[in-house]
Amino acid sequence: MTRKLIVDSSPLIVLQKSDLENVLHELFEEIVVPDAVWQEILAGKEDDIAKQKLPFLSWINHGLAANSNQIVESFNLGKGESEVLNLALETSESRILLDDFAARKSAKALGIPVLGAGGLLILAKQKGLILSVSEAIERVQKEGLWLSNEIIELIKQKANE
Repeated sequence: MTRKLIVDSSPLIVLQKSDLENVLHELFEEIVVPDAVWQEILAGKEDDIAKQKLPFLSWINHGLAANSNQIVESFNLGKGESEVLNLALETSESRILLDDFAARKSAKALGIPVLGAGGLLILAKQKGLILSVSEAIERVQKEGLWLSNEIIELIKQKANE
């Protein structure tokens, strides 16, 4: 498995709010949060759980892309998603965690390996880090992750539930 994971804000926020963020650290050797994603999370309300937790996750590396790829910029994604893609293009053997459909499509067009929150939960179950994908899905959905019924069924099926 890829050792480095570059993380976008949406999945990181729902994982933190669901108390599932530690699966990142258990599944990957290096977790990188690009600067734009870091700033987006810290710009949240004072009582936001993700904002409160992020500075204290010692296993997260704060990263910054050195260059802005013109192809990435042509996708017109959000600043965080663009920085995730730019950083992945600069980093060999990395994978990205994001759930935004347009950003996932853009990453695939660039040949960047993509993992969504659902795929992450499947990996966590396979490694014995969580007991139930179904329960984890309920937790992340409660905290704002939208998944279609078809995707939920596919995730459960892949997790043998």
